[in-house]
Amino acid sequence: MPLVYHFRGEIGKPNFATLDTPTARAKAQNMFFDTHTHLGSKQFDNDLPAVLKRARAVGVTRMVAPATNLENARKLLAIAEYEPDVRVAVGIHPCDADSVSGEAWIDELRELAKHPKVCAIGEIGLDYFHAPPEGFTLEDWKSHQAKVLAAQLELAAELKLNVILHNRESWDDLTALVLPFSDRLRGVFHCFTGTIEQARPLLERGHLISFTGIVSFKNAGVIAETARVVPANGFMIETDAPYLAPVPHRGKRCEPAHVADTARAIAALRGESVEKVAADTARNALGFFRGWN
Repeated sequence: MPLVYHFRGEIGKPNFATLDTPTARAKAQNMFFDTHTHLGSKQFDNDLPAVLKRARAVGVTRMVAPATNLENARKLLAIAEYEPDVRVAVGIHPCDADSVSGEAWIDELRELAKHPKVCAIGEIGLDYFHAPPEGFTLEDWKSHQAKVLAAQLELAAELKLNVILHNRESWDDLTALVLPFSDRLRGVFHCFTGTIEQARPLLERGHLISFTGIVSFKNAGVIAETARVVPANGFMIETDAPYLAPVPHRGKRCEPAHVADTARAIAALRGESVEKVAADTARNALGFFRGWN
């Protein structure tokens, strides 16, 4: 009999069991955890309450909203104050690294990170896909991103917070910066699109990978294969809303509710129940993010 983990009680107080019963499956199915949803995006400014209502209606009971810069972090914390199922990751996204300079910004980020609704540092990382902003050469831009990332990794280690990591055409440089911190923090490589061979050294060091709706696409290819074979304790699920909506919503604005569709796609690839995928990924997320345990 396969093990299906489920939760009882209040949000934030998991109680794991191993009884594969209809009740257990139902409880697990109602525990979708969207570990990466940009609730502070301008695309949600006009209807965020309705977006959250739709998510809750399909069983999404926890959401992590990562920031892109200091202003966005403050906006998200204001939202989370009124939403008991939302936590915030604060950080400077690599594409927003030009919004900070000097040293004062890291002190402000440190203060924001002490907020009780903060569960991680993120979204941080490296992005070599987008062209450098005005005033930066390519090499200067890469160097500045690396400096901003390193400062945030040090801050996360200081505050004993894990990190949400962004990679775009920067894999070797990103892992070279992150892996030396493996004994001080854990990272989730969000929107993972790599092979299981790329993932394995990360998983062996305690890090996680996370899948978006891309895994549901017909041309998912290597991503689908990675989702099929990755160990149950090695991955989480996310929407990256408002981006990367899974099938059958592809091409439309993505919402936290769509994490259920991503879970179903992964369950089909793995030959598992949706309940098991929901329960495994919720368990992994509860062990990774601060604030619910």
